[in-house]
Amino acid sequence: MKYKLCFLIMVLLCCTTLLTSGCKNAEQRPATGLQVVTTLFPLYDFARTIAGDKAQVTMLLPPGVEPHTFEPKPEDMIRISRAGLFIYTSKYMEPWAEKIITGIDSKTLRVVNAGERVSYRAGAGKDEHDHGAKDDHGHDQKGMDPHVWLDFTNAALMVDTILDGFIAADPANGAMYRINAEVLKTRLTALDERYRKSLSSCSTRKLLHGGHFTFGYLAGRYGLEYHALSGVSSDSEPSAARMAALVREIRSSGATYLFAEELLSPRLTETLAQEAGVGVLMLHGAHNLSKDDLAKNVTFFDLMERNLEQLRKGLQCREK
Repeated sequence: MKYKLCFLIMVLLCCTTLLTSGCKNAEQRPATGLQVVTTLFPLYDFARTIAGDKAQVTMLLPPGVEPHTFEPKPEDMIRISRAGLFIYTSKYMEPWAEKIITGIDSKTLRVVNAGERVSYRAGAGKDEHDHGAKDDHGHDQKGMDPHVWLDFTNAALMVDTILDGFIAADPANGAMYRINAEVLKTRLTALDERYRKSLSSCSTRKLLHGGHFTFGYLAGRYGLEYHALSGVSSDSEPSAARMAALVREIRSSGATYLFAEELLSPRLTETLAQEAGVGVLMLHGAHNLSKDDLAKNVTFFDLMERNLEQLRKGLQCREK
């Protein structure tokens, strides 16, 4: 109800008084071709690749914002209502999405749940933190892990689902959308094969992460044993006992690096790494991009290639 009320209020403000800059910008933006709004970066990158020059694709998340704590504003609802296609990941990643959809009265908007075909994994391993807890933003940490795009077979299924949305919204350009999606899936298959070969000859199979439970899909796909400091949500607080347990795990494993996550503060990871006497390497969860990476037109594949280099170094993988 509050989403619907806020949405109506903002529509009235924008359409009658134009008091907010967000509404002014929306009014001034040229509506050329199919208008597509996505939530997270993987969806944005896949959608813009499929779209080519036949649609305008935008991302709801501002650059650098951590999506687990993101709450949409009324102007975000207006952007969605004016689109022809709205793409989100799942109820596990964006629990607010379904509330927004029900609050928007649009007969032309098509909604795509990009994760509807994927295989979900449990939200955390048996030794991870905060089982059964919900954070302040409604993420159910004992539910499913929402980071499905980090298994590239899941990413290919997401491409299929997004493609279906494009074709339904704009059938006239369906042939081009299909071609672009097929190229994208071919690249995902090749990426998966590079990961499989590169991570098959590593000195350690333990992926030790001093952050929230992000890389479970990646680890599961390539036979790595994944230990994260805390649960699915990035703002879940690890206990002192959990931190001590991870330090013991690092020491006993013989690892030389602890992984931290891009776009999140590495301070706690660095403290634990110093305590355990190891270095720190960065991995990217690909939820979002920094302002610099967005300006450089960095792609999902760029981020995953960076991750592979870091994993090979951190897990001491040999050339094959």
